[in-house]
Amino acid sequence: MTVGVLDHLVLTVADIEASLRFYTQVLGMRSEAFGVGRSALHFGAQKINLHLAGAEFAPHASRPTPGSADLCFVAAAPLTETLGHLKAIGIALEDGPVARTGACGPITSVYFRDPDGNLIELAHY
Repeated sequence: MTVGVLDHLVLTVADIEASLRFYTQVLGMRSEAFGVGRSALHFGAQKINLHLAGAEFAPHASRPTPGSADLCFVAAAPLTETLGHLKAIGIALEDGPVARTGACGPITSVYFRDPDGNLIELAHY
């Protein structure tokens, strides 16, 4: 048995609406309401389900905590365009651009935080 792809992951957040705004405005993801009161973010063929801290959908992680994730996304736009977009909407970089190694080879990355303090790495191959 081998795993083929990542279908979705779950982020536990303090404020669903703030997370939806951040990921749609900053990273261009598409929000979706599904099921009974559930929310998700779509990008490419992947999805991030959002769980409200203290009201997680069962089953869930043993210790779901807002701000505990470190996520790397690959940007579709060139680095200069990404940097211009982040600056224009007031996103403060924590680090970068810096050279790193991604799943498929060398990348150049910038780092910033989402509303819960999760570390977001935006990479360019």
